[in-house]
Amino acid sequence: MFGLDSFWHWIILLVVVLLIFGTGKLAKMGPDLGNAMRGFKKALHGEDQPEADKPASPDKLQADPPPAPHAAPSEQRDTSGMK
Repeated sequence: MFGLDSFWHWIILLVVVLLIFGTGKLAKMGPDLGNAMRGFKKALHGEDQPEADKPASPDKLQADPPPAPHAAPSEQRDTSGMK
C-alpha cells in the first residue's frame, strides 16, 4: 500500500515542519494539544468545570448592607447650575 516513494514524502514533510516550527515549539505543542483534547472530551461528556473556571458561589458574594434607618441623610448637591 505504501511504497518507498510515500516514505520519502513523509521524511521531507517532517524536515519542513521541523524547519518551520523548530524542535522547541514542537515539544511544547504536544502537551498543549493533549490538554486541549482532554478539555474537549470533558466538555463532550458534560463533566464539571475545573475549579479555576467555576464562577464564585452565591454565598461568597455579598452586597453592601443597607444604610441604618436612624442614620442622618447625606447632603445632596445641586448640580443644575442654578442658584
